Amino acid sequence: MIMNQQETALDIYGGRRPELEATCEQLVACVEQLRDHMREESDFDPVEHILSRVKSEESMRAKCRHRGLPETPESALEIIHDAVGVRVVCSFLSDVYAFRDLLRTVPGLEVIAEKDYIRHAKPNGYRSYHLIVRTEAGIIAEIQLRTISMDTWAALEHHLKYKKDLEGNERLIVAELKRCADELAATDASMQTIRDMILGTTRG
Repeated sequence: MIMNQQETALDIYGGRRPELEATCEQLVACVEQLRDHMREESDFDPVEHILSRVKSEESMRAKCRHRGLPETPESALEIIHDAVGVRVVCSFLSDVYAFRDLLRTVPGLEVIAEKDYIRHAKPNGYRSYHLIVRTEAGIIAEIQLRTISMDTWAALEHHLKYKKDLEGNERLIVAELKRCADELAATDASMQTIRDMILGTTRG
């Protein structure tokens, strides 16, 4: 569909959605290439699955309002950095960091910020590794790296936090979610240890 000038003016992305979609596809292709490289090196597929999206108009406007920003293309593309998002779900903790290291070396992909929510989890238990990157075209995107356990917890927490009728149990639910997150993190660490033992990489 071709947008007229009025529709383009109202678009939170200033008519650049096709460019954002193309960037999303390019990043996924980049991730797949790194995945193939790691698979050839270790004879093991480090990635369980890859998800990607360009944030919807409604979601981006809501995020602007939540952060007290004007609903403009500048806010959506320059201040908020996750208009384009790619999530890479890995099997083991070591794969997350190996993938991070490879992403840092990709030509034309500038890593402008990193947040390690695995070693420094959020208070609610959320864990993931976030990279904010800038492409050669100047598009800013977010790449999230996490394990299967982290991804499962985040998906369930996302659904539960939008439940309206908690009947006064909100504090208990938050505490239970945090406990579950910590238990899953311990499981990730144990599974990594077992993998290292199998591969003969444990030192001690």
